[in-house]
Amino acid sequence: MDRKTQLYLRLLGIVGFVVVLLFLPVVSRQCGMSAPTPPVPASEPTATWTPTQTPLPPLTPTPTAMPLVSPLTSPLQPPPAVLSEPLYTYRVVQAYPHDPGAFTQGLVYHEGLLYEGTGLRGRSSLRRVDLETGEVTQLHPLEDDFFGEGIAILGDRLYQLTWQSGTGFVYDWQTFEPLGSWAYDTEGWGLTHDGTLLIMSDGTPTLFYLDPETLAVVRRLEVRSAHGPVARLNELEYVKGQVYANVWQTDLIARIDPRSGMVVGWIDLSGLLTAADRVQQVDVLNGIAYDAENDRLFVTGKLWPKLFEIEVVETSADS
Repeated sequence: MDRKTQLYLRLLGIVGFVVVLLFLPVVSRQCGMSAPTPPVPASEPTATWTPTQTPLPPLTPTPTAMPLVSPLTSPLQPPPAVLSEPLYTYRVVQAYPHDPGAFTQGLVYHEGLLYEGTGLRGRSSLRRVDLETGEVTQLHPLEDDFFGEGIAILGDRLYQLTWQSGTGFVYDWQTFEPLGSWAYDTEGWGLTHDGTLLIMSDGTPTLFYLDPETLAVVRRLEVRSAHGPVARLNELEYVKGQVYANVWQTDLIARIDPRSGMVVGWIDLSGLLTAADRVQQVDVLNGIAYDAENDRLFVTGKLWPKLFEIEVVETSADS
């Protein structure tokens, strides 16, 4: 075989090898020889959310390692961006010291002194407080299993709710001596009275009226604004024929007509706690007390270092 023929055969072999390399993947795919390819889903999987009784995270940081276990019964809906009812602001009349370790859940002014119910398991209490100094002059701790909530004084009795335990406590308001307890089948949030009946909130738009002797529910009232039911009603106070209610995780207090359940106004307390007051971590606005004899309104919040006497001021539509 001459040299020319050898070169020709070598070139033919190289071409054939290249052709095999090019067509081998096609043949292997058709014969099922390649690695299996995972099927492509028709659409991306979507996450689902199931409502639970677990509280939502706080909008502001909590200063302890304990989770913020504020009550939650109904789905939380933010208050409307535009409020149709009259809007009020405030003027600070005086600021008083407040225990920054008090996770305020209930607040009452009675015969010259403040009474406060505090929350968090292992830290819940009932306390009597000197308004001027903020000093706790009497303290009744709750058992660690209970998360204290709203309080009210009616007659010679002081009533205190707990959050998820379905248990309320009754005390002698002067001595804090326990007089008994009662059970309820909802959560306990805020508590006040209209002079005759106790009024209780549970985080839903419903207010419950209770007979102070039997503690039975004798009336239910749905709270509504022009935008629909108002949920997250928390700490309550009866003021001049209206029910004032903190709306949890907002700076708003709803003013409620107890006959119709309609919100007749909102008090916006934004900016009440200044940056200087927030040198330590604080939590949300919660706590309303009314001195009917002297027409004084007091507000505070959970873990706030101050308690404020305020004057409610109506805002104009043009301001």
